[in-house]
Amino acid sequence: MRSLDDILEEYEFLDSDERYRLLIELGRELDPMPDALKTDATLVRGCSASVWVYPTEGAQGRLHFLADSNAAITKGIIALVLSAVQDKPAGEVATMDIATALAPFDLKNQLSSNRTQGVPNMIALIRETAARLAAA
Repeated sequence: MRSLDDILEEYEFLDSDERYRLLIELGRELDPMPDALKTDATLVRGCSASVWVYPTEGAQGRLHFLADSNAAITKGIIALVLSAVQDKPAGEVATMDIATALAPFDLKNQLSSNRTQGVPNMIALIRETAARLAAA
């Protein structure tokens, strides 16, 4: 997965249509999420499209998330969110200000409110999961 800085570097030079294509491309780069993990428990509430996020714990307490969506742009958005936290220690993710990390992408002005309404819920689910795993 690309770093958030690398994505931003490319994103800043693109026009609106190209930014959409980049988000779709990011979504395609996500690790495949098995259908068995797409359950009510992994569903992110409040998104206009279905979005599933499943955490796995790797070496040294680092979190690796699997995610998917039934909409290409939304899948790209969750990929962008995950690029801020992927493979970082749970304690770091739990305290990270993910919204601030994503602010340079100005998603609210780049995409329709329908597409971005679930982003805070995606972030909350990721941080809550990280906090729970960091405390365990």
